[in-house]
Amino acid sequence: MTSTFTVTGMTCSHCVQSVTQELSALPGVTSVQVDLASGGVTVASEEALSGEAVRAAVDEAGYELADA
Repeated sequence: MTSTFTVTGMTCSHCVQSVTQELSALPGVTSVQVDLASGGVTVASEEALSGEAVRAAVDEAGYELADA
């Protein structure tokens, strides 16, 4: 299953690394791809992710999940 999100506040490769690390730690996540230019984040997972879990992981990294 693949989900796409928009994360605001990322400005550099360290930002991408932080978001990737936090999202990768969520149960069932198999890959995370971040596009720094657009703020787009694509997360592949074994099953659907809860929006709350994704928001908490992005918050933990120090960024904000844009409202869809």
